[in-house]
Amino acid sequence: MVFILKCNNWGMGHMILNFSDFEKIDMRVGKIISIEPLLGTHKSFYKLIIDFGDDIGLRTSCAQATHYQKELLIDREIICIVNLLPKKIASDYSEVLVLGVPTKKDGIALLMPDKEAILGSRVF
Repeated sequence: MVFILKCNNWGMGHMILNFSDFEKIDMRVGKIISIEPLLGTHKSFYKLIIDFGDDIGLRTSCAQATHYQKELLIDREIICIVNLLPKKIASDYSEVLVLGVPTKKDGIALLMPDKEAILGSRVF
């Protein structure tokens, strides 16, 4: 079986994955419990503390989600990739990748479950 990722700008350079490659990506549900500005970035980033439940625990992410009001992000469930190596962003490290999509008005919409989910549950 071949899994093809589709997007509006499909063309050369897009990768076709075997389904077994896709299964290596560990996407989980987490809840934002803390948020603060990330200083020292050329773009506006927040440092998020995300709770993934007992098995994974708390992880940090440096996310470009500043078009959201901080107060509205607290206690929001989001979708993240949790099995990437940490990435240094400015003076901090991002341990998970918060997933989002571009909006029609130059923003980013975070991927969120539309119903309350179990923290740490795997996306499939």
